[in-house]
Amino acid sequence: MNIFKLLFSSPPAPLSYMKLGPDGSQDNPLMIQFFTWDSEATGTSWWKHFENEIPTLAEMGFTQVWLPPPNKAAHPEGRGYDAYDLWDLGEFDQKGAVATRWGSKEELLSACRVAKEHQIDIIIDAVLNHKLGADRVEKFKAVTVDPQNRLRELERKEIEGWTVFEFPGRGTKYSALHWNQEHFTGLDWDNSTQTKGVFKIVGKGHKGWSKNVDKELGNYDYLLGVDIDHRHPQGFQTTGAVGFRLDAIKHIDRKFTLRFLENSRKSTNSRMFSVAEYWSGNINAVLPYTRTFKGETAFFDVPLHMNFHHAIKIKPGHAVTFVDNHDTVNRCILQNKAATDQQSRSKAKVLKAGWVGDHFKIQAYALILLRGTGYPCVFYGDLYPNSECYNENIARNLKLLIKARKLYAYGGTEDYTSSKNCVGFVRLGDSTHSGCAVILSNREE
Repeated sequence: MNIFKLLFSSPPAPLSYMKLGPDGSQDNPLMIQFFTWDSEATGTSWWKHFENEIPTLAEMGFTQVWLPPPNKAAHPEGRGYDAYDLWDLGEFDQKGAVATRWGSKEELLSACRVAKEHQIDIIIDAVLNHKLGADRVEKFKAVTVDPQNRLRELERKEIEGWTVFEFPGRGTKYSALHWNQEHFTGLDWDNSTQTKGVFKIVGKGHKGWSKNVDKELGNYDYLLGVDIDHRHPQGFQTTGAVGFRLDAIKHIDRKFTLRFLENSRKSTNSRMFSVAEYWSGNINAVLPYTRTFKGETAFFDVPLHMNFHHAIKIKPGHAVTFVDNHDTVNRCILQNKAATDQQSRSKAKVLKAGWVGDHFKIQAYALILLRGTGYPCVFYGDLYPNSECYNENIARNLKLLIKARKLYAYGGTEDYTSSKNCVGFVRLGDSTHSGCAVILSNREE
């Protein structure tokens, strides 16, 4: 084999080999994030609502559905990002309820079966960084660190932390692992003094913060709750799934995440879909992660969300493109609340920067749905009526763009960018689709 190929060859772009749609289909694949931050279904569970919508989604051309974390949360209304028990999908009486916020395990599995019948793949939101809702406290040694520089140690002392997870409702079914402070690197609450901070757990067996994480704040291993130490031999669990959305990847040990993806792909399907959330508008921070994961996962194109003119700089074979999602709508809600508080207006300006305004949203969707680069993900909140961010005019036009993607957006692309306020591109079509011309303008007149 050519030595130069060994030294300088790049791994395949993940979107080039992952399963994005039905085998043999000539139509464009398309993903939808089927939830908002405060999702609720009237008169039924969220899983049943999803099951009822599957035929419509399939007819519109959606081939993958990203569902919220199905695991038991720290409290009955938790979204699952406050992960308590990853093995409880709404089956056991734990944390005040049997079902999760989204419904029961039986309802989830029923929806998955119907989705499979309609050739729609399910993408599971995997929350692997932290746990919340411990069953009891324990005492151990810890070091208080500077929240703005986690490498700067302030005080070593004994604290009392909520770190014991015994899962009394589930027992040892599916997994016999019960968690304690040995399995974590840090937490943000000392129960003995009722003090909030960032505490690094120390003592026998502890190795400190992982070095294989983002370097923001000195070391961004710790995000929230009790932070899982992915180097602990008992902390590594693999589960089979059609695909994953990996939450908060910049805070998780990169070596663990790579092993998780490699093992999951081996045990399920070599074409298993995976997309990671690395929340940063700095493309120079995101691109090294695309190399680190050796083509094992695609990445949400956060720089594109933050600033659409970066589109040509991002590797299209690695990018899952989106306009808004549950994180940005939650930021927008916080911004609106903060705007009523004069002392919080500076914070409101920062939060507002994360939301794509209604005046540009359809142009943004036209870019991700009709161009030939990346893999677009539509947000439930922009398509379905909801109390958080719904705009009837946007939803109506978004449906037209989704239809145009399914029928016409194929073949090579020719760009026309002579004007800064009005740009266009042509999709040249292929043997079975005629192609289309797209004109985008933000000129008010």
